[in-house]
Amino acid sequence: MVKDVLCEVSNCHYWKDGNLCSADKIYVVSHSGEQADNSRETDCKTFEALS
Repeated sequence: MVKDVLCEVSNCHYWKDGNLCSADKIYVVSHSGEQADNSRETDCKTFEALS
């Protein structure tokens, strides 16, 4: 398991200094089903906007 997950989306609830993600789990999905051909075809479902 990856120890550090980097994220540049600073308006996410889980974003921390140094572009680190503080979420306990990361959930990434494909736009078109179970497989993606490149990163543009994926979304991070863990994202939660700052309130």
